[in-house]
Amino acid sequence: MVTQHGEHGEPGQVHEEVEVKYDLAPDAEAPTLGALLGDLPGADERGYREGDPVEHELEAVYFDTRDLRLSAARTTLRRRTGGHDAGWHLKTPWREGARQERHLPLGRAVKTVPAPLRRLVADVTGDQTLVPVARITTHRTVRTLVDAAGTALVELADDRVRAQRLAGGSVGQDEQEWREVELELLDGDRELFDAVDAHLRAAGLVVAETGSKVARVLAGAPAPRTDDAPAAGADAPRPDAPRPADRVLTPAAPRRTDLGPGSRAGDVLVAHLAEQVQRVLDQDPLVRADAPDSVHAMRVATRRLRSALKTYGPLLATSTKPVRAELRRLAAELGEARDAEVLRDRLVRSVASLDADHHDHSADHADQHGAAPDGVPQRVREQLEGDYRTAHDRVLAELDSERHQSLLDALQDLVERPEFSARGRRKAAKVLPKRVAKTFGALADLVQQAQDTGPGPARDELLHEARKAAKQTRYAAEAVVVVFGKDAKRFAKAVTELQEVLGEHQDSVVTRQRLRDLAATAHPEVAFAYGRLFAQEEVHAAATEADVEEVWAAARAKRLHRWLR
Repeated sequence: MVTQHGEHGEPGQVHEEVEVKYDLAPDAEAPTLGALLGDLPGADERGYREGDPVEHELEAVYFDTRDLRLSAARTTLRRRTGGHDAGWHLKTPWREGARQERHLPLGRAVKTVPAPLRRLVADVTGDQTLVPVARITTHRTVRTLVDAAGTALVELADDRVRAQRLAGGSVGQDEQEWREVELELLDGDRELFDAVDAHLRAAGLVVAETGSKVARVLAGAPAPRTDDAPAAGADAPRPDAPRPADRVLTPAAPRRTDLGPGSRAGDVLVAHLAEQVQRVLDQDPLVRADAPDSVHAMRVATRRLRSALKTYGPLLATSTKPVRAELRRLAAELGEARDAEVLRDRLVRSVASLDADHHDHSADHADQHGAAPDGVPQRVREQLEGDYRTAHDRVLAELDSERHQSLLDALQDLVERPEFSARGRRKAAKVLPKRVAKTFGALADLVQQAQDTGPGPARDELLHEARKAAKQTRYAAEAVVVVFGKDAKRFAKAVTELQEVLGEHQDSVVTRQRLRDLAATAHPEVAFAYGRLFAQEEVHAAATEADVEEVWAAARAKRLHRWLR
């Protein structure tokens, strides 16, 4: 369990959920963990055993909009009683197939979702009311895998389920019953979880088609649609029809796998845009809860959107400059928070790792000022933490703004109602490689200019611009991997290596600039540490410039560019 503290009353308890569900026949023998204990990694050292089974009676009511926008966004919101974690639970997509789960106590409200949870899903739901859409009762038998210290590592739950669809708070006519097994990671590691999963599959368990109980219940529901989309049989809206004020971004569809060299170039672009828009939506509640790396992930998705619109803008019939400008502004807000976070962590680590000889020197210096040297990393963190908090608060204000909602509206237009130019209607193989090649040409010009410029601020600035151009080229190639496969992947990997080396150089430039400012107002022993770090960063920057030559030569290899002709 990871406890974090969000702003604006967001729930602070955040749990990363990693689980797999399997279908099981009603009369099948219940699986156990005891038979596989000896085959698990670390079994001899950790003393694995199966805990005593525990039974629970659970009842959960799931909430969504009437057109199931949360379900479409792979998000679940429920109020559950019974078991050890009764309360309100919000589950949102996260990384590597895992989900993040947020908890709030049950409270008195039964049919009204708590305001903190409503705010976390506002970008998906808009001003649509959240209503009960399903009721699920579960008789659960839980078995846990524990180690010699008694720590519960994984949990295996045998669930007998009864479920009903609800329509606007009323019980539906249909009732479903099934049995399933759920394997969930607790305080173990992913290697152990994967080993148990593999054994269960080898024993005959089949992974369920749906990843959640409520998804199974709602599987037969009408497909979600925006308020301005026509109902079945209705006339399509005119392009100039007025747009409802409450329109929100419809979550993107799953990644398309039917695209190829013969597809329209514009369709490839829209599929990529839809994927990045979904990532922005997925990260929204995580950013609000200040989850690790969430600001970075949203920033990357925003940059990828802007990059794609810049590189492939000619495929669309209308200019994307207004949307790109708003994406740039959003990325800048996210960037302030991300840069403050990176600088804080970088300097704290660097100060903590200073060598012993210099540490003794710092201790002598600190003693003269009445401060202990062991407190230097903490002083650094305290000095920089305020910068991050201020920047993160600005990000939260941005996500709550009408301007941000307008940006989401504009992105929805691009994804749902794209208008292609003649170039966008041509085959992908004829159009897309040339767009990628153009970005690489701009990168090559900047690298050459930097190589022709002597050391100093001018060269640093050119290398910074080259880094941004490398990122543009990388994103352009990755956007079309779905069509060009390994060729695009290899090319993107080579450019990524260049981008990373240039990024290290730029981080060093920025860090040195910030160190100067920080030292001016820092406590004496902290200022001393900053001076030493400045010298280290100068050496690091010189080393990264030398690395640029090597990775640039690799990125220019002819074999990587054949697909761009």
